[in-house]
Amino acid sequence: MGWAVAPSLHTEGLPLLALEHALHSTGAQRKSDGLVHHSDRGSQYVSLAYSDALIVAGVKASVGTVGDSYDNALAETVNGLYKAELIHSKRVWESVAAVEIATMGWVHWWNTARLHEALEYRTPADVEAAYTRTTTTAPATV
Repeated sequence: MGWAVAPSLHTEGLPLLALEHALHSTGAQRKSDGLVHHSDRGSQYVSLAYSDALIVAGVKASVGTVGDSYDNALAETVNGLYKAELIHSKRVWESVAAVEIATMGWVHWWNTARLHEALEYRTPADVEAAYTRTTTTAPATV
């Protein structure tokens, strides 16, 4: 999962930083990692700069269908919880840097401490670690 905080939605300032963070946090070093990036049809995500960055990183783009509100239901839920639990908890934020620091803590908590019902009351970090163990374990030799 990648995230970024910026004072605008411009492609260079926000989505590209979040993409870079996601690639770094997944340890994606080569184009054969099979990563897929799903987004809505926001102008930042269908821009040439963003599309080019995905191609260079070897990430397959998946863009939601027009008029299908369920395509991004999970992302919209997470964004809504982030806003309700963190952003709207303060009436005024001192700076973009303050939002960034608070966001870093919230994302860490969300991924490593918050139990998710949809994940059988496990954290996303636990689920990812279990998945990695099962997919990277070498087959037994006979």
